[in-house]
Amino acid sequence: MWIWWFWSCLALCTADEYRDQAVRIMSEVPLIDGHNDLPWQILTKFQGKLQDQKANLTYLEGTHTNIPKLKKGFVGGQFWSAYVPCDTQNKDAVKKTLEQIDLIHRMCQMYPETFMYATRSSDIRQAFTQKKVASLIGVEGGHSIDSSLGVLRTMYSLGMRYMTLTHSCNTPWADNWLVDKGNDKAQSNGLSLFGKEVVKEMNRLGVMIDLSHVSEATMKAVLNLSQAPVIFSHSSAYRLCAHKRNVPDNILQMVNKTRSLVMVNFYNDYVSCKKDANLSQVADHLDYIKNTAGPGAVGFGGDYDGVENVPTGLEDVSTYPDLIAELLRRKWTVTEVKDALAYNLLRVFEEVEKVSNHSALPNENRITYTELEGNCKTHFGFPDHSHQHLPGVLPAVLTFLLSLWLL
Repeated sequence: MWIWWFWSCLALCTADEYRDQAVRIMSEVPLIDGHNDLPWQILTKFQGKLQDQKANLTYLEGTHTNIPKLKKGFVGGQFWSAYVPCDTQNKDAVKKTLEQIDLIHRMCQMYPETFMYATRSSDIRQAFTQKKVASLIGVEGGHSIDSSLGVLRTMYSLGMRYMTLTHSCNTPWADNWLVDKGNDKAQSNGLSLFGKEVVKEMNRLGVMIDLSHVSEATMKAVLNLSQAPVIFSHSSAYRLCAHKRNVPDNILQMVNKTRSLVMVNFYNDYVSCKKDANLSQVADHLDYIKNTAGPGAVGFGGDYDGVENVPTGLEDVSTYPDLIAELLRRKWTVTEVKDALAYNLLRVFEEVEKVSNHSALPNENRITYTELEGNCKTHFGFPDHSHQHLPGVLPAVLTFLLSLWLL
């Protein structure tokens, strides 16, 4: 009996030792998370009204994220997702995305003691020193710019620092992951000519390119074209869970060569390919990406508040220290842990900033009118349709002539 007691106590003490070490490390280098959908929760639960008493982020219930949980989880940097569904494409995607960007700004204004609005890598480092959560904006889905480089530039001016090129739908210029699954047809075979212009303009501006949600052909096209490293803001390893939202080995090799970053997703469907998953399986993905693409390629993109099922042991953002403790138990070095926590993302962000060139003239290329979808598009500014400056005139004339003939 005493032998059983001895080994039980030893295991408990060892676990506490790793947890304590994780807390010490994270107190020095807090975690940067690549993707959190709290703004979407505020929109759907409270119509975007932060002043609603129930929306108070200090006491907010029923979500993976609130202010006490962020502090307990040592989250020092967060990319808040400005997400709107694919249903908005060719309709009001730009308007609704701007409203979500506004919501993130209002979060920072309403809780200045917790959130620090950030647009530069240096802002994140400053937030660390002030013990605040550096709050950055990621736009999730290229449909949000409505195939317009002007809208892309405007969203950059409003603080967008990464854009996911697609969500779960093709844009007129890039293919999404459902193409690989067979649910959608390829339209651009990765990137169209205009899609390449989007990538170039993102490089010029200094917007990180996010390849979560895109097809494998799109991944390859971007990794071959981009002058700066890219990110997968919330994706995991395909070898461990064969879901098309995850990153296959051949792409992980390209991630290594381009000094890019995969921020591991916690959604059970992407972790275990089952309804249930656990913390250890998430650590398996982190291990695999580190061993395949290198320790510089690993980050965290929990996807909290954007998914329903998260692993046992990682129920909300407060549990991050438990995951770091598991990595330490698996013999990750302190340097590797610190890199995964923050320094890998900071390095990518800094390289994106170095590639940016605001002294170069903005890209004035436009998508062609015929590439656009939907019947709500006007033709203004498209030279190939400039002759249609009086829509409806020709049908009216024909109707008039027909009426004369009938007389």
